[in-house]
Amino acid sequence: MEIFTPEGFTALLQVIGIDLVLAGDNAVVIGLAAAGLPKEQRNKAILIGIIAATVLRIGFALITTTLLGITGLLLAGGILLLWVCWKMYRELRSGHAHQDADAMEALSDADLNADGSVAKGAPKKTLMQAAIQIIIADVSMSLDNVLAVAGAAHGHPTVLIIGLVLSIALMGLAATFVAKLLSRHRWIAWVGLVLIFYVSVKMIYDGYLDITGTDVHGTGHSEEPAAAATN
Repeated sequence: MEIFTPEGFTALLQVIGIDLVLAGDNAVVIGLAAAGLPKEQRNKAILIGIIAATVLRIGFALITTTLLGITGLLLAGGILLLWVCWKMYRELRSGHAHQDADAMEALSDADLNADGSVAKGAPKKTLMQAAIQIIIADVSMSLDNVLAVAGAAHGHPTVLIIGLVLSIALMGLAATFVAKLLSRHRWIAWVGLVLIFYVSVKMIYDGYLDITGTDVHGTGHSEEPAAAATN
């Protein structure tokens, strides 16, 4: 029932926004990698990318939530997520409209810009090259996604589970739709960037408090010594 509390519901909205943006970015990366392939291999590469992203998200989810409970790793995760924000910011500023167009055509397997071919500007590659490129990108982006969701849902296990299930569903069932949505409405990506930035700063702050033993009320003392003193 925690999702029906103000804190739980707010965390859930943050997780949905993060999932939406990162799933769309992941889909674009997969589309770009597959864009340089012949038509008969393109769908295979996209399928490899979606399956790999799904498996990696599940695998990272199983270990990340445990690792974040170790002193110091919450802070490290927040710093890593801050770097992710910087990458996203640069990508949003630069635009890469032609690359997005190639990715959309590859994902849709359609000549969307009516130039007579699908993803005409993409460099040619083999299926093996595309698969390696996709898997390497999936490792990074799946870790980013799980860290962001775990950070936003910190202290709300139900929200964490919903967020991870939603992330997998978006990648497996609606990757192309989400990528097109973000391509048409760039402001959604900017909102997602703000959410991820907020989560990264919160993780860094909470991680710092965890390392220094400072309680959340800012008294400068951890709760354990205080409890010991009363005994």
